[in-house]
Amino acid sequence: MSSRHGRRRRAADTITVGCLYPLTGRAARYGHDAIVGAEMAADEINEAGGVDGSELRLLFSDDRSDPTFAVKVAQRYVTEDRVEFLMGVVSSAVALAVTEVSRHFGVVFVGTDHASGRLTIEQFQPYYFRVTNNTVQSMRAGAMYLQRRPWSTYFYIGPDYEYGHRQWQDFRDHLAQLRPDVAFIGQAWPKLYQSDYRPFIRAILEASPQVLVHGFWGGDTIAFLEQGLELGLFDRIQVVSFDAGGNYEVFEALGDRMPTGLILSARHHNNFPQTDENRTFVERFWSRARRYPSYTAHGAYVGVHFIAQAVQRAGSVDSDDVVRAAEGMQLRTPRDREGFCSWIRPVDHQIVQEMYIGVSEPNVDFAPARVMLGRWEVIPADRLLPDTEEILRLRQAAAQHRSAIPHGGGS
Repeated sequence: MSSRHGRRRRAADTITVGCLYPLTGRAARYGHDAIVGAEMAADEINEAGGVDGSELRLLFSDDRSDPTFAVKVAQRYVTEDRVEFLMGVVSSAVALAVTEVSRHFGVVFVGTDHASGRLTIEQFQPYYFRVTNNTVQSMRAGAMYLQRRPWSTYFYIGPDYEYGHRQWQDFRDHLAQLRPDVAFIGQAWPKLYQSDYRPFIRAILEASPQVLVHGFWGGDTIAFLEQGLELGLFDRIQVVSFDAGGNYEVFEALGDRMPTGLILSARHHNNFPQTDENRTFVERFWSRARRYPSYTAHGAYVGVHFIAQAVQRAGSVDSDDVVRAAEGMQLRTPRDREGFCSWIRPVDHQIVQEMYIGVSEPNVDFAPARVMLGRWEVIPADRLLPDTEEILRLRQAAAQHRSAIPHGGGS
């Protein structure tokens, strides 16, 4: 049951969305691209007459990539700004905090750019929806891609917080099922926004795995790749990254220095699929920002369209009506290939999408990047998520674990 005490009725002619993104620090590019993407979608909707005559109004705040600060912002959005929806968040740790605000107040939270599977499985709450792929989808896709390759020894390096650990768990568990003969010979856990990765890279070179899976995103990816180049990492070990390693801003930042031959993916690609919808999205973003979009622009763009479509389908902004309307809803996105349409699974409110994995190779179509992904493989959407029975089993196990923790214990 939702907790809406103290909330005023909304103005009938507006639907207000409180957005949280990192706007300072190493992740700031993601926040600023998300704002452009969200405003593009809101302009499209409002110029076409709004949502059943109501104008979409977006508010933006810096979440500082800090869960404690983000909770205060989300609470202020609900109790002072009287928003109908919360949206955004890049860090999974921040999202896990904000989803509890959503649960408490009964306000729908549309997750656009964080990926931990915990939000849709163990810590699922009914007012949460995610409109981009999660770590389960991306890492299962990576495992399926690699199972057909000859490599058998793997090492993982990723940020030492929820997102990195969840990626590793999702990848390791699925590859072990598909290829029981592989060996996981090491892990390394730098802190988020680490400045010096060289000691970790030297340890990886000494361990000499055939494949290194990295789980970095944003500025961390750029710093890691720059230091890997210094130490000759990419000449000796096959490097792969399936959730955020193939983001455009990495190619843009590294230019000619971007290594080729890496196996990568991301939640949106500017050059795939080559559909009219994707080309239009990329071109319109470039016209506004004079740069090409990173994946958060696409997530925020889709998040605003999700809200508009769900409200129209519900005929209401009441959270419970919106939840019922959005479950099972089809949602066409720029990243969908011809013949496939993303949709929202009722059991976990997770968008169902295909995954695309490519190899970095020379390409100057999106300058200043000098490398883009090519040689694409498509992993079917229906093979990437646990089935309903497994979701419910994992959720029940998590609930039993929480109930077994003594009052006041755990954090």
